[in-house]
Amino acid sequence: MHAQRSSDPVYSIAASQARPQRLLPDRAAGLVRQGLLAALLAVAGAVPVMAEPLQLPAIVEPDSQEHHPGKVIFVELVTPDLTAAKQFYAGVFGWTFRDIQTGETKYAEAYLGGRPVAGMIHKDVPKGAQRQPAWMGFFAVRDVDATKELALQHGAKLLFGPHGFPNRGREAVFSDPQGAVFAVLASSSGDPPDVLATPGEWIWSSLITSDPDADAAFYQSLFDFEVFDLPADAGTQHLMFASDNYARASANSLPASKPGMHPHWLHFVRVDDAVRMTAKVVALGGRVLVEPRPDRHGGMVAVVADPLGARFGLLEWSDSESKEASK
Repeated sequence: MHAQRSSDPVYSIAASQARPQRLLPDRAAGLVRQGLLAALLAVAGAVPVMAEPLQLPAIVEPDSQEHHPGKVIFVELVTPDLTAAKQFYAGVFGWTFRDIQTGETKYAEAYLGGRPVAGMIHKDVPKGAQRQPAWMGFFAVRDVDATKELALQHGAKLLFGPHGFPNRGREAVFSDPQGAVFAVLASSSGDPPDVLATPGEWIWSSLITSDPDADAAFYQSLFDFEVFDLPADAGTQHLMFASDNYARASANSLPASKPGMHPHWLHFVRVDDAVRMTAKVVALGGRVLVEPRPDRHGGMVAVVADPLGARFGLLEWSDSESKEASK
């Protein structure tokens, strides 16, 4: 499980079993450059507010009574070419789609094995703009409005909402104190259960940030995370966030070799074979940004981009590996 560590901790996924060395105090506080900030800020404008609300599918079907604050329960893509995006992700992961349109708003819900795994929304790029498509993660909360107040008190900026959508719930979009963009969602159908993601589903989220300690304290204040300090290369930090004894995400130092990189969240899809999947990404018009390499838990990890530029990770994970975080 603790096989070779990547030389760049930005792409190292947290170990499934880790002893906490310290719990950060409750205090306010490589791959993507400045263009990602503009792309993610555009998410706020991509979520429509209209007389006739967008009828988004429920996160959980049928409804559950589960609630897991701090868990990434949904990931959404903002893209200027919905048709091309659907074709690419169907080819890579076998996702199927349900198209939804209200007025001029075009949205597609992605499914795998009958379960919703992602959303995609069409957003034109203004002429001359340097924006690119981006994936954004939604963290589960019980009360979006209370979370908004708490986030603002601890240095976040509100980009959109709070706003409710029939069947989906209430959501809001923020940038954290370091500038990374994220969303929160109080799902009206409950949260997905804590079971291991299957290949083709999202399995992990990594925060790449200029100040892991400050950002960890910020997210801890929102989601009551436990924070585990994991081994990292000299001059860097690798922190794991956990709740309900389950690993949720990690925070990692921005690489010193990329001074122009902006803090951001990077979301990973579970795959059986990262090498084979990167080859498929390229065959379907995408790009490999970080070649497959061993990760700290023993599998392989890679970072890729779809043909329109949206970045995401690929992560091998054994069925025998747990994401429980030991006390």
